[in-house]
Amino acid sequence: MNITRLIRASLLAGCTLAVVPTALAQDDTTPHAPEDKLTDTIIVTAKRHDTIASDAVAASRQIALPADAAAIAARVAGGDIYGNGALSGQLSYRGLAGERVLGRINGQRFATGGPNAMDPPLHYAPSILIERIDIARGVAPVAEGPSLGGAINAKLVQAQFTDNASMSPQVRMASQYRSVDDSYAVGGLVALASEQWRFGLIASREKGHDYRFPGGTADGTAFERNLYGVHAGFRAGAGELFVEYRRSETDPSGNPPFALDMVYFNTDFVQGGYRGQIAEDVGLTVRLGHVAVRHLMDNQTLRQPPAAPPQARATFADADTITAESALRFGGSRAYLEVGADVEITDRFVTITNPTNPAFFIDSQPNVRSERIGAYLQWRGRAGAMQFEIGGRFDRTEQSAGTPQLGVAVPMGPRGLATAFIASGRTARDTTVDVVARAWIESGAFVPRITLARKTRVPSVLERFAWLPTEASFGLADGNIYVGNQALKPEVAWIAEVGFDWETDWLTLRPTVYYRRVDDFIQGTPFDATPGVINSPVEMVANMNGDPTPLMFRNTDAELYGADLDFLARPLASIELAGTVSLVRGQRRDIADNLYRIPPANLRLSATWLAGALSLGAEVFAAADQNRVSGTNSELPTKGYATLGLFARYAFTEGLALEAGVENLLDKKYAPHLAGRSRVGASDVPVGERLPGAGRGVWARLKAQF
Repeated sequence: MNITRLIRASLLAGCTLAVVPTALAQDDTTPHAPEDKLTDTIIVTAKRHDTIASDAVAASRQIALPADAAAIAARVAGGDIYGNGALSGQLSYRGLAGERVLGRINGQRFATGGPNAMDPPLHYAPSILIERIDIARGVAPVAEGPSLGGAINAKLVQAQFTDNASMSPQVRMASQYRSVDDSYAVGGLVALASEQWRFGLIASREKGHDYRFPGGTADGTAFERNLYGVHAGFRAGAGELFVEYRRSETDPSGNPPFALDMVYFNTDFVQGGYRGQIAEDVGLTVRLGHVAVRHLMDNQTLRQPPAAPPQARATFADADTITAESALRFGGSRAYLEVGADVEITDRFVTITNPTNPAFFIDSQPNVRSERIGAYLQWRGRAGAMQFEIGGRFDRTEQSAGTPQLGVAVPMGPRGLATAFIASGRTARDTTVDVVARAWIESGAFVPRITLARKTRVPSVLERFAWLPTEASFGLADGNIYVGNQALKPEVAWIAEVGFDWETDWLTLRPTVYYRRVDDFIQGTPFDATPGVINSPVEMVANMNGDPTPLMFRNTDAELYGADLDFLARPLASIELAGTVSLVRGQRRDIADNLYRIPPANLRLSATWLAGALSLGAEVFAAADQNRVSGTNSELPTKGYATLGLFARYAFTEGLALEAGVENLLDKKYAPHLAGRSRVGASDVPVGERLPGAGRGVWARLKAQF
C-alpha cells in the first residue's frame, strides 16, 4: 500500500467525511454535547460543573496555577507528573506517560518538537488561559485516536455565541503572582459575539525566576513564555464553521534534568472546519490542522556553568504536523452510530551543532517522517437500563528516516554509527487494531460501570530511529543514554476496569479498580549482555558522552494494576470536603523486576468553608514511600512526604474575584519520585539528585469576567 497517496487523498477528501468525537463532545459550541460519565473534567477558569463527570477538586479555587499545565492535570485521580522543569512536565496517568497518553489542545493533535519532549502537548496550554482540562477516564474511546494510556484535551478560553442578533463584547482576564519563584502571569480573552458570529483574541505572558525550596534555590528553572491568537466562528444552520490561529513563543527557559536548556520554541497552530448537523439526527464534523514547531536548545545561554567550548552544543529541532479528521454521526448524543477517519503526517529534523566550531554538526534525526491513516466505527446505545459504548479502529502507520549528514570535525565513532544507520532499512510499517467496550447502568444514585479494551501504540520515531547514543529519551530525564531499535513491535494492552459512581445531594463517590496487561511494552534495557564493558561502537560513543552503560529501547512484557478514587461531600451547606486517592503497581512480566518510573500511592484531601462571597480552606497532599523501583534501570527509591496549603477566595461581584493562598505552609523539603534529575552544576540541587518540590510561598490571583 502507498500510504502517502492515501493520506494525500484523505486530506483532499477530508472536506466530505470525518472526526474527533470526544473533543467535539466537550466543546461548548457543539450541538450534541453529552453528559459523559466517562470523562473527568478539571475546571480551571470557567464556572464549576457539579456533576459526576467533573473532577472532585475545583483547582481554580485551591491552588496557585503553575505555569506547567501538566501539574493541574495531575490532580485528577490516577494522575501524577514527570517534573522536568517549569514548562516541560508530562502527565503520568495510572502509571503511563509520554506518547502513551494522547495529548491535545483544543482538540488538535500534533507532534512535539524536541527529542526530549521539552514541549509536551500541555506546554502549549498556559494555565492562565485554560478553561478546562478533559481526561478520558481510564481508556479513551476509539474516536479520539490511537492512545494506550488515556487521552487529555486542554481547552483554552474562547468567545461564546450569545442569544442576541447584535454583537456584544466578552472580556475574561486573569493575573497571578507567586512568591516561591517570583513569577507572574497575565492573560485573557477579548471578544465580540452574537447568535451567529463570534470573534476572539487571546493573549498571555508568563515569566518566573528560579524557584526556592527549603535549603536553597533550584537554579536553571527560570522561564518565560508568550502566547497570542485569534479565532472565529459562524453558525451555519445547525452547525458552525470555525477557524483559529495561535502563536506560542517560549523564550529562554531552564530544563535542569536535561543536558540542554530551551533557547526558544516558536510554534504556530492553525485549524479549522465544520461541526454540527447536516440533516435531522445526522451530524458532520470536519477538521483540518497544521502545527509547525521551531526549536533551539543549548548549554550556553542559561546553563551555569556553561559548557567548555569542546562540549558546547546547540541543537536545532523542527517538527511539522498535518492532520485531517472527519466523521458522520447518525443519532443524538446518547444514542448514535459514528463512522470516521483521520490522517496524521509528521516530519521531524534534528541537528546537533557546536556553536564554537562550524565544522561540527550531526543530523541526529534526519528527515524522520511518520504517516498514519486510521478509520473507526463507534456505537452508543442502550438495552433497558444498560448503556453501552462500543467501538473499533484500524490504523496503518509508515515511518522512515533520511540520511544523516556529519561535519568534518565529528569524531570517527559517530561516523561509524552513521554509516551503519545509513546501511540499515530506516523504514517501518505497522497495522494496529483497537477495540473498546464500555457498559454502565444508570439506576438513580448508583451507576456501576465496566470497561474492556484492546489498545495499541506504535513505537515513536525516536524509539526506532535514534541511531546516535544521546540522552534523548522523550522526557525520561533520568541521566541515561538511549539508542533506538528498528526491530520494535507495537505495544498491545489488554485492559479491564470496574467501578461505580455514587451521587446524592451531598455526596459524590467514584472508585475504580483496573488491570492493564501490556505485551511488547517498550522500555530501555542494557544495550548488551555485558553492561559496563565497553566492547561495541555504541558503548564507545556513549562513553564519550558520559555513560558507559547505554540503554536500548526494546520490547518487554508488563502489567499495571491499581485503584483510584475521587469524592466530593457536602455534609453541611457551608462545608465541602473533597479528595483523591491513587494507587498503581507496575512490574515486568518477562523478568522479575518493577516497571520504571511508577508513581507512589498518594492522597489529596481538602476542606472548604463556604460563606457567601467568601470561602476559606486547606488542602493536604501526601505521597507514600516508593521502594518498588526498577533494578534494570538503576532506579533509586524515594521517601514519602506530605504538604499543607491554605487558600481563600472572595467574590466582589459575580464577575470579579480575588483568590489567594499559601503553598507548602510548613516549608517541607521533599523530592517527588517522578521528578527529573538535576544536571546543573551551579545549583543548590546536587547533580544527579531529583529536583525538590517548591518551598513555602504565597500566591494571589485576580479574575474578572464581563
